[in-house]
Order: sequence, then structure tokens, then C-alpha cells
Amino acid sequence: MAAPETGTERTVGQLFASASADLSALVHDEIALAKQEIKKDVIRGAAGGSAGVVAAVILLASIPMFSFAAAYGIHSSGLGLVWCFLITGGAFVLIALILAFFTYRAFRKLSPPERTIAGAKATVDVLKNAKPHAAAPVPSVDGHKAITR
Repeated sequence: MAAPETGTERTVGQLFASASADLSALVHDEIALAKQEIKKDVIRGAAGGSAGVVAAVILLASIPMFSFAAAYGIHSSGLGLVWCFLITGGAFVLIALILAFFTYRAFRKLSPPERTIAGAKATVDVLKNAKPHAAAPVPSVDGHKAITR
């Protein structure tokens, strides 16, 4: 392969340096592209997350309104207002208990990472039973033996 500026053939070292520079530039370009794509996804994710938070706040703020509406709706049937609010509150407690039961069932099914624990214990057992080998003594110039590692 001829070098463009001199018309002579390039050495293997020059070819290797050129290939290394090209590979380095390619890697840097790929990293820059990945950064741009990730940045775009992070911005989209942040916008989506913000919209989700705003929706959750609005939904949370609507609970008292629907609670009053339910209580006054029950009251329109002729039942006393106190009983209407107690029925509405009881419905919320019942919903909370049902959700707590599902939460309990989900957490009860969780288990520790048994394979990881077994692997860690096996590694500890191997390390406990491993005995270090003594280093071979190396004679020194002054007649004393030195131990090398």
C-alpha cells in the first residue's frame, strides 16, 4: 500500500498505527452515537416520568372529591349523612385490606437467592481449606536465605 504523500510503501508499523487510529476513531464515534441515543431516551423518560407524577398527584387529589360524591350519593337515598360517610370510609378500608392481602401474598413468595448463597458458601469453604504453599528459599550473596513471593 502506498503512502499518499511520498509514493513509497508503508511499513507494517505504519499500517498498524493507521489501523489503530482508525479503530480508535471508530470506537469514539460509536461512543458518541450511543451517548446521543441514550440522552434522547433519558429526555423522553424524564418527560414521561414527569407526566406520570403529575397524573398520580391529580388522581390522588381526586380521591376526596369522589369520596364526598359517594357519601352524598348514598345520602340521597335517605340514609343519614354520618352513615353515608362511614360506608364510604369502610369501602376504602376494605379496598386497602384487599390490597394488603395481595401485597402479603406477593412478599411471601419471595425467597433469598439460594444459588448465589450456595456458591458463596462453596467459595468460602474452598478458601478455608486452601493452604498457602511455602515460597522457595533463594540464596543471597551474603549467605543468608531470602524468601521470595
